[in-house]
Amino acid sequence: MDTPVTTFSEGPEDPFAVRRSASAVLDDRGAVVGWSERAEALLGYPAAEALGRRAAGFLVDPRDERVVMEAVAACVRGEGWFGVVPVRHRDGRRVEVGCRVRAIARDADHREWFLVGAPADDVIQWETDRSVLDGLFRRSPIGLAVHGPDMTILRVNRAIAKFSGMRAEEHRGLRTSDFLIPRDTDTVEDQLKEVLETGRSSVFAEQPCVLRRDPARELVVSVSAFRLHDPAGRILGVTQTIEDVTDRHLARRRLALLNEASARIGTTLDVAETARELARVAVPGLADRVAVDLLEPVARGEEPLRDMTGPLVRAAVRTVPPDEADGMHPVGRTMDVPPGTVQARCLAERKPVLDTGPEGPAASPSMEPERTGGGTGPGAHAHLVVPLVARGLVLGLLSLWRSRRLEPFEEDDVTLAEEFAARAAVCIDNARRYTQQHQAALTLQHSLLPHTVPRHPAVDVAHLYLPADATAGVGGDWFDIIPLSGLRVALVVGDVVGHGIHAAATMGRLRAAVHTLANLDLTPDEVLSHLDDLVDRLAAEQEPTDDLSRQVVGATCLYAVYDPVSRHCALARAGHPPPAVVTPDGRASLLDLPAGPPLGLGGLPYESAELSLAEGSLLALYTDGLVQAGDRGTDERDVDERVADLCAALTGPARALEDTCTAVREALLYDHPTDDVALLVARTRVLAEEKVATWELPAEPTAAARARTLTEARLTEWGLEDMHFTTELIVSELVTNAYRYGGGPITLRLIRDRHLICEVSDGSSTSPHLRRARSTDEGGRGLFLVAQLTERWGTRYTREGKTIWTEQALPPVRPEPSPPL
Repeated sequence: MDTPVTTFSEGPEDPFAVRRSASAVLDDRGAVVGWSERAEALLGYPAAEALGRRAAGFLVDPRDERVVMEAVAACVRGEGWFGVVPVRHRDGRRVEVGCRVRAIARDADHREWFLVGAPADDVIQWETDRSVLDGLFRRSPIGLAVHGPDMTILRVNRAIAKFSGMRAEEHRGLRTSDFLIPRDTDTVEDQLKEVLETGRSSVFAEQPCVLRRDPARELVVSVSAFRLHDPAGRILGVTQTIEDVTDRHLARRRLALLNEASARIGTTLDVAETARELARVAVPGLADRVAVDLLEPVARGEEPLRDMTGPLVRAAVRTVPPDEADGMHPVGRTMDVPPGTVQARCLAERKPVLDTGPEGPAASPSMEPERTGGGTGPGAHAHLVVPLVARGLVLGLLSLWRSRRLEPFEEDDVTLAEEFAARAAVCIDNARRYTQQHQAALTLQHSLLPHTVPRHPAVDVAHLYLPADATAGVGGDWFDIIPLSGLRVALVVGDVVGHGIHAAATMGRLRAAVHTLANLDLTPDEVLSHLDDLVDRLAAEQEPTDDLSRQVVGATCLYAVYDPVSRHCALARAGHPPPAVVTPDGRASLLDLPAGPPLGLGGLPYESAELSLAEGSLLALYTDGLVQAGDRGTDERDVDERVADLCAALTGPARALEDTCTAVREALLYDHPTDDVALLVARTRVLAEEKVATWELPAEPTAAARARTLTEARLTEWGLEDMHFTTELIVSELVTNAYRYGGGPITLRLIRDRHLICEVSDGSSTSPHLRRARSTDEGGRGLFLVAQLTERWGTRYTREGKTIWTEQALPPVRPEPSPPL
């Protein structure tokens, strides 16, 4: 629906027009000597009844006599008057009449008074309209311009005259192009032509414009326009209202930029990315070019020195257009700060420095290359440098230039730049401090993890460890390969709840505890029980994080022990994902192990599972970060799918274990993990039968002699004649102890690998102790001799009793003598 058009004839006509007004003539005595038909229609008195009578006698109510007399006195003094007076109608009612009085001289001695009257409401409305029209053209602060159909100016008000710098009457016949640059002229005239052609008014359209008389300043104006018609419907032109809203527009834009900065600066805990976010917000919103420079220690993630003045490292650059960045120092460059530059002043004064030349480019020198055109780059007319300050320390500088944008930096721009810099400085400082702590946690974590995987005759192993994303923090995942007695090996994978230094430190304590418990040759379920007690004590030691709660300390763990002689594997888990096993024929599955509660719940039992593994079986232990689905969620369906992907990756073609880890990573970790990932894969080996000798000995006094005979024969068979005396002494002492203090049959086992291992088992759980015998004692020196003759010795317990074991280094291999020449 089209907007109604406006015509010059809208509103009431002049109520004192001859064809509309009532008129009367009074002589010097106030008698009526003239009376019009409109006067009769307005007041009800016919001419015959009014002529000759004193007007005050029949037209004035006694109650209004004072008011009328005051009007008459004013009229006599000024020989004319205009106003509203109360008049009595012929029917007696009171009528408000707008009246205009003028004196008419008949001769030198006589004069008459010509009165023109109309209803007061019409007069007041007409005067109001006249006042409004006069106000629009003389006193209104909003510009008003009337254009003819040919777009020439017919009339403007004083606000437009002030705007253009010309007198109002000088605008007639001119066009918009005489005041605005061509780009803005086309925009304005296109709008006026559309209103003129369609009749649809344009309301509050904001648009930029540049006056020809002030090309260095861009204004923003709010423009409305409507079409004009005469009473016959002929188009007379178009009227345009213009309001300068530059300040309001800039304030709104600054507020929007500030909101944008709040949302876009500091989205990550990365110093470089925060600097780039600051640059992206500042250009083009506040400047044409921007550079973010950080003090060298800050760029490295270190604490800056107080009152430090350089050098600076360029952290971010952004320009409009982008190719202008070629004329500036590139990102990553380290720069000294020359004395006398704006940057040096800003660092020294620790407050914004605004350098705006009144004519041409700003003159103060800058750190930028000379080819950029003096101090601030080609054509730059304004340069603003703001310090990045957080916690009372200057972290760097934000430098802004304007060259393409015409207006200089104003105080509001400086305030906005300070807001940007303050927010960015806090975010940069937080990111720097986080990076510092994160690196410390990573260093601690890496120092606590095994750096190399030891080679072991029981298994071939490879591992994969990936720390979590930087936003998630350092985690407490760990893995271990721990050699045990009898060529057995312990495979361990664990995961501490939480992230950060606290989790890494807890991981280190648990890993040390696992090593200690493993050296005691405890079963997997016993190891987990002791770890559960330890985690419970660690939780009790933690200081509360607030008035009600302590720091959460918890962990999961999987502990497995494999024996390459018997192919026996014992496993137990504490709230940890079950391991995957791939048989030599390529079938993969998860082991069905009792779940066990996570470590730290306290008092709940753990249960070991035992199985035999064929030679060449692949055992995969991992943390939950490998099978949890990250961004896709962690529901049961996703976990099952990823476990299937894990089994598929493990059952690939024959390859090195390191390649198997790579295949698992490519299959499951295509996104960066949101939790630490630890994977330990082990391929089982079996010790050859000829390297193991086992005998059952009766619990008789002759058992030691029998053991020495068997040992000598086997060492001879193995070519270890040089070890006869030492080994026989060790075997004799251990078997004698088993006979004296143990129960049931005695088992002797010799294992030859990198060491010669001697194991003596009996049915007793009594633990032997190494002690120093006195000179008068007849016994007590046996274990002391064993300890002196071996590299290591110890005791482990089984369900059937105990085993005492020793390890001796094999003699070096003698080279074959060279044949004579």
